[in-house]
Amino acid sequence: MFADPNLIGKLATNPRTQKHLADPAFVQKLKLFQQNPALADSALQSDPRMIDVLGVAMGIDMQGFSRDDDSDGLPPGFNLPPPSSRTRRSPSASTSKTPPAPAPAPAPEPEDVEMTDEDIEEAKAKADALAAKAQGAEHYKAQRFSEAAEYFKKAWDLWPKDITFLGNLGAAFLEAKEYDQCITTCELAVEEGRGLRADYKIIAKIFGRIGTAYTAKNDLASAKKYFQKSLSEHRDATILAKLQATEKAIAEADRQSYIDPAKSAIAREEGNAAFKSGDFAKAVKLYEESIKRDPSDAKGYNNRAAAYMKLMALAEALKDADKAIEVDPTFVKAYIRKATILHTMREYSKALEALQAASSADTANAHAQEIQAQEFKIQQALFTQRADETEEQTLERAMKDPEVAQIMGDPVMQQILQQAQGNPGALQDHMKNPVVRQKIMKLINAGIIKTR
Repeated sequence: MFADPNLIGKLATNPRTQKHLADPAFVQKLKLFQQNPALADSALQSDPRMIDVLGVAMGIDMQGFSRDDDSDGLPPGFNLPPPSSRTRRSPSASTSKTPPAPAPAPAPEPEDVEMTDEDIEEAKAKADALAAKAQGAEHYKAQRFSEAAEYFKKAWDLWPKDITFLGNLGAAFLEAKEYDQCITTCELAVEEGRGLRADYKIIAKIFGRIGTAYTAKNDLASAKKYFQKSLSEHRDATILAKLQATEKAIAEADRQSYIDPAKSAIAREEGNAAFKSGDFAKAVKLYEESIKRDPSDAKGYNNRAAAYMKLMALAEALKDADKAIEVDPTFVKAYIRKATILHTMREYSKALEALQAASSADTANAHAQEIQAQEFKIQQALFTQRADETEEQTLERAMKDPEVAQIMGDPVMQQILQQAQGNPGALQDHMKNPVVRQKIMKLINAGIIKTR
């Protein structure tokens, strides 16, 4: 009976079932039963409106199976005997038992509401729009975005009361890389959604889509604006991550646009002038400007390290010296600056290592004299520091350095050191290996290996 193609028409002309068609969801359910009648069995148990539909489909007046509340339920012609002739209960029985509570009055049956032509058209328009949306979704999944856009637009034209149609249309434009159309469509969706009191989560999603479109257009400022709008409607982790990435990209773009090597050189020279005049705080600011204008120039970091040293900000000075070496590993002055800072910090062993690195970088020997003079000062400081140390105290002090402890725990280095005790000349042979040489020099600087 649900397979009858004229079922909806019959229900629309029946006064009892007309009102049920005002519910679009109920109409959609009926269409589903027409496609698959087996699903109707459960609905007959859960939805009383299906009884009325069943009656119309079968041509039976289902009201004939019910009786009025004031009816006694007896067949016509059959009368009850008069009350006086009925069996009465004894007084004792009536007083010993509480009379049963009266049954609650049945709820009044809803009045039949005749479904207007406008209601029927509204339900049909919504059903057709949902069908168009479903077709658009199939095209979208298959990456046929132009066809998907046509169906999503058709859905909105058929029933302009659900902004998800416009949201999906915007998504199709976004995937098709038609970013301006995506933005225009999504802005219309938000405007219509305000009037329709749409769910704030849907509004947030559409704002996020606008932000994504602006990101694709490389309009990062607009993208940031709409991601923020989305989060003001509903906080979503994906949109938050996009906002953070956009802010990071904006900061990087600003940094890159600020780079100007010519202006960097001017700021560095101004910093040098301030340094010579003894205004070290001003020198730090000018060197910082020089670094911002050209982060790839190691001289800015090295000069700022010198200014920090004058202000006794040794930790900051050491960071700048390391950064200068990172930017330009061949910049000998940065190694010498690092050694000077470590000398001031009384990290004599590490200062010697920095000077040894400076010697390796100074392939032209342009700074050999300066390196040797610095090394002599550090060696004197080391001699003064370790003059009264016993071998046990030297070892205890040196082992506090994690690098020294790691070298001493290396089985290969242990074998080399044992061999050197019996044959000091063998140590020179091992020094030909750059890795071993570096480790041996570390132990010499720490005082574990003594040279004469």
